[in-house]
Amino acid sequence: MAIDRANVEKIIKAVGGADNIEAATHCVTRLRFSLADEKKVDHKLLEQNDLVKGHFSSQGQFQVVIGPGLVDKVYDEMIAITGGQRSSKDEVKKAAAKKQNPLQQAIKTLADIFIPILPAIVTAGLLLGINNILTGPGIFFEGRSLVQEYPAWTDFAGIINLIANTAFTFLPALIGWSAATRFGGSPLLGIVLGLILVHPDLLNAWAYAQAAQEGKIPHWNLFGWQFEKIGYQGQVLPVLVSAYLLARVERFLNKKVHDSIKLLVVAPVALLVTGFLAFTIIGPVTFAIGNAITNGLVHVFNTLPALGGILYGGIYALLVVTGMHHTFLAVDVQLIGSKGGTFLWPMLALSNIAQGSAALAMLLVFREQKSKGLAVTSSVSAFLGVTEPAIFGVNIRYKYPFIFGMIGSAIGGLVLTINHVLASSIGVGGIPGFLSIYPNQWGVFFVGMAIVLVVPFLLTAVYGKVASRKAGPADTNNESAPVQASSGTAATNETAATAAVSEAAPVVPAGKAVNVLDIQAPLAGVVVPLENVPDPAFAERQMGQGIAIDPSDGKVVAPFDAKVVHIIKSKHAIILEHATGVQVLIHIGINTVSLKGAPFTLHVGIGDEVKAGQLLIEFDREAILQARLPVITPIIIPDGQPIVGRITEEPAGAKVAGRDIVLKIQLSPQGI
Repeated sequence: MAIDRANVEKIIKAVGGADNIEAATHCVTRLRFSLADEKKVDHKLLEQNDLVKGHFSSQGQFQVVIGPGLVDKVYDEMIAITGGQRSSKDEVKKAAAKKQNPLQQAIKTLADIFIPILPAIVTAGLLLGINNILTGPGIFFEGRSLVQEYPAWTDFAGIINLIANTAFTFLPALIGWSAATRFGGSPLLGIVLGLILVHPDLLNAWAYAQAAQEGKIPHWNLFGWQFEKIGYQGQVLPVLVSAYLLARVERFLNKKVHDSIKLLVVAPVALLVTGFLAFTIIGPVTFAIGNAITNGLVHVFNTLPALGGILYGGIYALLVVTGMHHTFLAVDVQLIGSKGGTFLWPMLALSNIAQGSAALAMLLVFREQKSKGLAVTSSVSAFLGVTEPAIFGVNIRYKYPFIFGMIGSAIGGLVLTINHVLASSIGVGGIPGFLSIYPNQWGVFFVGMAIVLVVPFLLTAVYGKVASRKAGPADTNNESAPVQASSGTAATNETAATAAVSEAAPVVPAGKAVNVLDIQAPLAGVVVPLENVPDPAFAERQMGQGIAIDPSDGKVVAPFDAKVVHIIKSKHAIILEHATGVQVLIHIGINTVSLKGAPFTLHVGIGDEVKAGQLLIEFDREAILQARLPVITPIIIPDGQPIVGRITEEPAGAKVAGRDIVLKIQLSPQGI
């Protein structure tokens, strides 16, 4: 397809002109810009452009969605017009990162460090919750615990407690691994550094307060220089700063030391230097800073618990939107390590439930079946502690559910803080979050839970019904349109009735006339609605309709007999064309273009004819997850195909594989 040069020129003008473009690249679906000043972007001009299907800003990059098959041509034309240099994805990413202010960079760094260790923390929190049920007095028997009534369960509870406590006992090792990786050092050395800081020969940090009162704190004596011989269990800052230093020393030595002796020099010297500085300077200073921050926070919440509960409970959902909520993981860990419990995590759990309740209330407001389904699935996710689908998929789009969720959460936070409710562990949010709460405080927590279930639901449902009546029936067809979608976005959703395709429609044989095209599952896994994909271009259906699959293995197969018409260079996306002319995009993971093809193995080439079920691409699922990228894979029917009529999607949550049909495409008359 020929590209209208005038439209490309309008894109350049809309992003502020050639002088405003610091670097530009593209992936299979969109142009990615690092702009000198995003305020110069003319959003209206972009929305009027026939080539543009959507646009948004993410992590310092301004992204313009063009769609598969066209974006590379648009990029080539843009480079020819501007005379600019071609940039790699990494170059654009680095250029974009430079524009983040120090606070944004710090938040991103903490998120990069703590997100990879969340699975271990969540597991520990769940198991500690089970242990709380077994050992908490007054849950099943008056003043006594279950293990006291049935001593045979004592060792069972003890084993659970040991397994659960391991992640918190050796938390510095987990942080050391993740932080060293983030700072460009060796993950193995990061683990060793973390273990050094909690070595059993050191005074356990949890026993520090009592030892200080008794005057029994052990000391090192380094040629007359005495300093405390303590470990840093439950501490965050000592290992974070030490891991940063370790990575810097290791990288310096790797550059200076000859390859023949690196094994003998780099790791020993890096650990020795970092270890000495950790015990003599970094540890004592950051230990004092961490305790000062913790004591200050505790003082504020003890002095003004009502205000603290209203503020933190109310704004937590906003922190999720900005990404700042990741910074409080470190604070929670510090509170548990220093004070034995955190008053912040209980409010997080209630905020999860409040946003879920507001999203669920939209079930009564929406008239379109697919929107109702999204309200239910996203609310269930929030009730289980993952709020992003509810916040971004429903609540933020309509604004008032988000606000009412915050109001309910603020009231719940007030109830928790004035009653000093604490969590003994973190990682378990939403309704299961009660497992993290000390059992003797469950009653108050359940009162808070009832508030965040009822208040946001009622406020959202009542306001939504009133607003819906005022808007009238004409508004019904726009339920699924995102608030910030561009005018060129084809994002309309059909109701279940109008989208239904006759089950008697013939199965598609390649090369024969058909009126229904069945798209089989190209991956084994669980069907996820596009709205839950953590990328606006897919979630807002800016490129087309379809579904996504959360894969259970690393194989992509042909969903029908087809021709391979395009494979992106980094091998993470492929476009197939059916004999009828229908094209399908399979995009493995989100932002996996940054992996430069490393986890992917191609088994086909452009122009190859493939059969349904034939292996197309293999990918290393674990490598993608370790790179902190989602593996969720969108299957898109790109917009602009005249032959494509109505599309029916497999319901979310369905487990699919092989010959299971995930999409049905009703072809227009010219395709029959």
